[in-house]
Amino acid sequence: SPQIWQSALSTLNPNPTDSCPLYLNYATVAALPSRVSRHNSPSAAQFVTRLVRNCLPGGVNRCIVMVCERSEVFASACALARAFPLFTHRSSASRRTEKKTVTVEFFLVGQNNGPIEVATLKCLASATEGVRLAARIVDTPCNEMNTDNFLEEIKKVGKDLGITPTIIRDEELKERGFGGIYGVGKAALHPPALAVLSHTPDGATQTIAWVGKGIVYDTGGLSIKGKTTMPGMKRDCGGAAAILGAFKATVKQGFKDNLHAVFCLAENAVGPRATRPDDIHVLYSGKTVEINNTDAEGRLILADGVAYACKDLGADIILDMATLTGAQGIATGKYHAAVLTNNEEWEKACVKAGRNCGDLVHPLVYCPELHFSEFTSAVADMKNSVADRDNTPSSCAGLFIASHIGFDWPGVWVHIDIAAPVHAGERATGYGVALLLSLFGGASEDPLLNMVSPLGCNGDSPTEDMERDSKRRRLV
Repeated sequence: SPQIWQSALSTLNPNPTDSCPLYLNYATVAALPSRVSRHNSPSAAQFVTRLVRNCLPGGVNRCIVMVCERSEVFASACALARAFPLFTHRSSASRRTEKKTVTVEFFLVGQNNGPIEVATLKCLASATEGVRLAARIVDTPCNEMNTDNFLEEIKKVGKDLGITPTIIRDEELKERGFGGIYGVGKAALHPPALAVLSHTPDGATQTIAWVGKGIVYDTGGLSIKGKTTMPGMKRDCGGAAAILGAFKATVKQGFKDNLHAVFCLAENAVGPRATRPDDIHVLYSGKTVEINNTDAEGRLILADGVAYACKDLGADIILDMATLTGAQGIATGKYHAAVLTNNEEWEKACVKAGRNCGDLVHPLVYCPELHFSEFTSAVADMKNSVADRDNTPSSCAGLFIASHIGFDWPGVWVHIDIAAPVHAGERATGYGVALLLSLFGGASEDPLLNMVSPLGCNGDSPTEDMERDSKRRRLV
């Protein structure tokens, strides 16, 4: 009744979020914070996911009505998707015969609040599917999601899109000079691989490469992790998983430029064939690397990936995404990924895209002339791990990758470290899918992705409109 509804609303006092059950928990009304700070998303996406996880009533058929403005629809949809992970191995789930259905409805308020177009719903379906695909891969343990199975996931996406992946595997990596990927993965039962999905439409004016770190499990190698830091390392493929989910969604929605998704896949295992500290590897760039820490392995495989994107794919824009450093969570926290880039415009664009889509981002210091000396080696071009861990280790780790395309490379290089936001508690978030869709939305044929892009055709960001338009949540 209207009276119950009004009394429920009157109890809500978000601080930062609040909810009220209705009719013996058959329904719940919940409110998001009325104010968010300038480094948060106006959509308050993190709170959306948390509220749905905590407050959604039980049952087989459930419905969520999301009240928001048009500019927040994309971020809200992706936030809702994160609350419904696909992976589970609970025995009760396998016995359940009936499928659970969750219906999501959007009720638009504020300016431009007409009905949502069918095309927009299709875009939201593609994006949320991508988020849940990435989260499923990250949640799946390595006894199932080894390098062989990850390749099957890539082939499946390729088949969906009519693309045959390029795969370089095992000893062929060694023969072709991929010393980074081969060196990290050679000790594992399932051999390492470089896989590429390529979308090359007619009329493309530039070439973009997304390079993902796909370490399916990270023991640390011979520089082995301890019993408290090793659990959770099934998530070390979060960058590659995000790129797979985003590639599937972005190509489905129509992408006007050449787009290559490059997957660097390896299991950092311990065994008689494992790389030793003191070994020197020749990477695909031709540069030599003295290994002083086998647990600094992500940068080795990504160095090969970005060098391949540069030399073989002729990329103008290279973005690598990785769960790279534990220090990222200390530098920018659990919710904001860290961005390191040679281009100030793209740094700002990443921050704006994060606010537009809910996958938050914050910059790291980019200063190779002060920081790259951390990798000085007496016998090779560089070491793979820093001399001083107190000197911005997340920036340094990213600079290691950039050094393999060269600090004077004229193209755009963007590095996104997602070590902390790739998971919330024990569940994967699918972080990175929404960010890539938003950041590159300007090259999409989809109007919604154009709208959330900070690099749209007109160069304007919807963020400014959000600040003016938001009736419920204003940026502090």
